Amino acid sequence: MIIGGLQKTTLIDYPGKVAATVFTAGCNFFCGFCHNPELVLVQKSKNFMSEEQFFWWLEKKIGLLEGICITGGEPTIHSDLPDFIKKIKELNFLIKLDTNGTNPQMLENLIADNLVDYLAMDIKAPLQKYPQFYKQIIDTENIEQSVSLVKKFPRHEFRTTVIPTIHAKSDLLDIAKWLGGANKYVLQQFRSDKTLDPSCKSIEPYPEKELRNFCEMLKGYFGRCELRI
Repeated sequence: MIIGGLQKTTLIDYPGKVAATVFTAGCNFFCGFCHNPELVLVQKSKNFMSEEQFFWWLEKKIGLLEGICITGGEPTIHSDLPDFIKKIKELNFLIKLDTNGTNPQMLENLIADNLVDYLAMDIKAPLQKYPQFYKQIIDTENIEQSVSLVKKFPRHEFRTTVIPTIHAKSDLLDIAKWLGGANKYVLQQFRSDKTLDPSCKSIEPYPEKELRNFCEMLKGYFGRCELRI
């Protein structure tokens, strides 16, 4: 596994658990607004951690942490993800996986092998707008299959980083109708201080009040609708 970063403690990333977050390097999307460009442009990053270093650290956290969040980049592009998770599970940590949903077969296998305890899927936009985020050609049917898998999983959430130049009120309603019935949907505030595309730094984020109004509008579609600032 190519580990691009490690957040040693988080009370936010894994709901209800004290956890750490592992950032895998590499992504098959190229979202201009991405807040982790060093994980997308891996050829420009040298801050990698070896698996040996990670597990040396993790063994010292047994009894102190409850879970490990695996995010990216995009974790499911790595064929060794199942083996990496198995090693973590052998140390009795819960696993939360973040994904963009482009690899439903990987998700299906992880679920079948009981290797994940919580699933979070990023929803970029309504499905018809997805092509603008592709780094390579990706079948939107894979996105739809992943949505179906995640919705059926007991502990899950979907989330969208809301960007004024991409998401109008109607777009969020389209997403809500698409995902309707999911346990939880999270609207995340766009942060312009660090972006993959430098031009995105000039985008003015939605005011918090407007995001809260969006969240209120969508509550009827989900078990819970939350805002993360």
